[in-house]
Amino acid sequence: MTSEMDRFPTDILGVLGDWSAGSGPLHLRIAAAVRDAIESGALLPGRRLPSERQLADQLAVSRTTVVAAYDRLRGEGLLVSRRGSGTRVSLEARPRREFTAAVPEGRTTSIVRRLITGQKDVISLAIPDWDDSAGIGQAVRKTVESDLKELLSGTGYQPRGLLTLREAVADSYTRAGLPTSTDQILVTNGAHPAVLLATQLYVRPGVSVVVENPSWPGYLDIFTNAGAQLVGVPLDDEGIDAVELDRTLAERPPAFVYVMPTYQNPTGILMSQARRQALARITARHRVPVIEDHSYIGLAHGDTPPLPIAAYGAPQAEVLTVGSLDNAVWRGLRVGWLRASADIIDSLTYRKSLIDLGGPLLDHAIAARLLRRHGWPMATRSAELSHRLDVLEELLRDRLPSWRWRRPDGGIALWVTLPRPNATAYAQLALRHGVEVLPGPALDATGRDDTHIRVPFTQPSHVAAEFVDRLALAWAQLERS
Repeated sequence: MTSEMDRFPTDILGVLGDWSAGSGPLHLRIAAAVRDAIESGALLPGRRLPSERQLADQLAVSRTTVVAAYDRLRGEGLLVSRRGSGTRVSLEARPRREFTAAVPEGRTTSIVRRLITGQKDVISLAIPDWDDSAGIGQAVRKTVESDLKELLSGTGYQPRGLLTLREAVADSYTRAGLPTSTDQILVTNGAHPAVLLATQLYVRPGVSVVVENPSWPGYLDIFTNAGAQLVGVPLDDEGIDAVELDRTLAERPPAFVYVMPTYQNPTGILMSQARRQALARITARHRVPVIEDHSYIGLAHGDTPPLPIAAYGAPQAEVLTVGSLDNAVWRGLRVGWLRASADIIDSLTYRKSLIDLGGPLLDHAIAARLLRRHGWPMATRSAELSHRLDVLEELLRDRLPSWRWRRPDGGIALWVTLPRPNATAYAQLALRHGVEVLPGPALDATGRDDTHIRVPFTQPSHVAAEFVDRLALAWAQLERS
């Protein structure tokens, strides 16, 4: 069996961070990034590194460049190489703080690094953003004027979340056709903590989690860091493949099935009502819980989406529904929620209390006010994103005519198919041209899909034109290599 120290997945690119930033020969930049990873504890003593050829392919550089970088680090005593066992971090190498845990290697490590460093010269298509200061500003002013006095009159601790917000969330589900009470709602600091809490409830080391393939890498990291093994089920135009899902659950019941029915991330597929009903039947028959995530909203389908899967399940079925305002309004408004049976919400609330005893009630009050404005901000955001999608598609057809994609039903991104499987190398070249993109392996349950990249359409036209120009230059460089 391969030990933890013997792994060398493409995840290692995350711990190298923005290795190509700055000036100087490429081999010195690679050496500096590996050195920093060793000193920070991201690469521990004994950790096996990719071969020169493997790392060269992943970084889109020549093998000679990686050989020179490894030679330099061997000369510094940080790496050792032996025939048959490859290149490893020297057992004599020590991180700056020996008793700290290693930085986890994950699909989103590099994204988080860039969020921390706040690199300004890179256009990030990994965490796209948009401006909606007008809508937020109005809600903030109204909340302060009308609600602040009442908010300040209490202790500030509301472990389940502000009652007014839970009422607004429950009402939104009930109006849509899924009767919901406030004791079925737990407010969280965004969708990510909601999925994390649900994972902590169900996952134990060694179990499996069934996911749509592809899926969002941040959640794949949550599942694997909890000790789960990922089992991917492919998608078709109606959502997760029901026949394959049934077969997968029959072979090995997982801890749960995780899906994004409403505008799946990254494909933008809207799961049909028939497929939601089938998923509810299949998981109930196999007695497998479902986590359905509806936080990936943006461009909306012309028709009202079908009800959440929870509406089609039997009363005893375990279906946890995740929602959020992160994508709909502003990522800085960290408000999400979980809907489930009251007993599950009780259990999740106690687990959440180990981290915090409540949430930012002022943010909750702002979110409640926004949710009460029926149809906003979805309608406003959708109209603008539809235009931006048209602009991006035209730019890509003009500058990158060999790329292919399916126009999404909704969401915020295109799932682009490249002419040949070199997405990992291309992502590295794109980064050197100042654009961060997510390559297929980061979103694939097996890590092997090197034919896709994710390209959001949230940016205004002038920014889209700039990053498409940079992507085209990077693609031309890859084509010449």
